[in-house]
Amino acid sequence: MAESEATPVVPSSELLEWPKKDKRRFLHAVYRVGDLDRTIKFYTEGFGMKLLRKRDIPEEKYSNAFLGFGPEESQFVVELTYNYGVDKYDIGTGFGHFAIATPDVYKFVENARAKGGNVSREPGPVKGGSSIIAFVKDPDGYAFEIIQRASTPEPLCQVMLRVGDLDRSINFYEKALGMKMLRKIDRPEQKYTLAMMGYADEYETTVLELTYNYGVTEYTKGNAYAQVAISTEDVYKSGEVVNHVTQELGGKITRQAGPVPGIGTKIVALLDPDGWKTVLVDNEDFLKELK
Repeated sequence: MAESEATPVVPSSELLEWPKKDKRRFLHAVYRVGDLDRTIKFYTEGFGMKLLRKRDIPEEKYSNAFLGFGPEESQFVVELTYNYGVDKYDIGTGFGHFAIATPDVYKFVENARAKGGNVSREPGPVKGGSSIIAFVKDPDGYAFEIIQRASTPEPLCQVMLRVGDLDRSINFYEKALGMKMLRKIDRPEQKYTLAMMGYADEYETTVLELTYNYGVTEYTKGNAYAQVAISTEDVYKSGEVVNHVTQELGGKITRQAGPVPGIGTKIVALLDPDGWKTVLVDNEDFLKELK
């Protein structure tokens, strides 16, 4: 008698709707730097960020620093990682930039320059538009787009990543992570299309900016940028959704839902179809960690 083929489990519509109902927000971006004190000094003096907390894990041979413009309980921040003895990383071709919104780009850039920032694009209007922007690189070469906005509740406002198939990525982030596609811009004269993805209007919160360059389907990841972390009310349910979506669109879960040994915070880690990593973090556990 032939063995019966396994019937694929079809998730309930309620489960697939969960990411949209879940209370999610971007918590932090994690990336590696070659000199933690140097970067802290530049971000606090050059960008005006605050050092929120710092920890050293000698048994694992690394240190972390969390910096931002407001408290971690309510704002998106950066988590810098220094691995003992490693002073240089490869940013790769896939990572694009972070972005900071400020009322006065010109003043912001002059201060960043005075503190050692490398201004790679001087302040001025975007091509064919009126928005004022600039680009500044930090001591490790990470690019920051500086965007002029009269006011913003979330100054650290974007993470830009390049992807090989924009429609697939939009689909993935909508279905697997419950994001909304806030706007899509095509620039045929510059041969790229981008999509802003997030949980609220981009003037209210941090967003993910996905960029597709015409004809480019693969990028190098390097070993510098690591991941973004996003809050969830239920890592187990969120993990189930991701597991289903990866079967349809690609990507994979790299750490099944559950508590992190030694910390107890529940997380689930995943890669999108391009290999970009996201960690979903139990919100209640995260707030306990901060206390």
